[in-house]
Amino acid sequence: MIKIIAPGKIKENYLNDLINDYLKRIQKYHKIEIIELKDNEDIKKETMEILKYLNNKDYNIALTITGKNYDSLSFAKHLDETFNHHGTITFIIGGSNGLDSEVLNACDEEISFGSFTFPHGLFRGILLEQIYRAFKINNNERYHK
Repeated sequence: MIKIIAPGKIKENYLNDLINDYLKRIQKYHKIEIIELKDNEDIKKETMEILKYLNNKDYNIALTITGKNYDSLSFAKHLDETFNHHGTITFIIGGSNGLDSEVLNACDEEISFGSFTFPHGLFRGILLEQIYRAFKINNNERYHK
């Protein structure tokens, strides 16, 4: 299973369409769910909410600016190898204040999608697209470059 823990509800229809499209595509390969947290300016409250959803048996990945960078092929390989050892991979997207060290310490890895700052809804779409691309790569299926 893939879980994505993310702050806030997406209000823009075009972003919801993007997210729902990739969710549908990914579900052909793997079970996936998005856990939407209440948008919270208090990082400690947000941290406690995130920690409620983390399981130390899962492979937990914090999405940060300072994390490890992958290209699409190595990300696909990494997901495939991780699923060989863990039933669930959980991706954690931080709120506007980032992720607290308590959340980072509960994670197995930090991954970066670069130094840019993205709106949360758009980043969800980018993350889902890369997960979908990884499944296409790992199944030797054609996907646009």
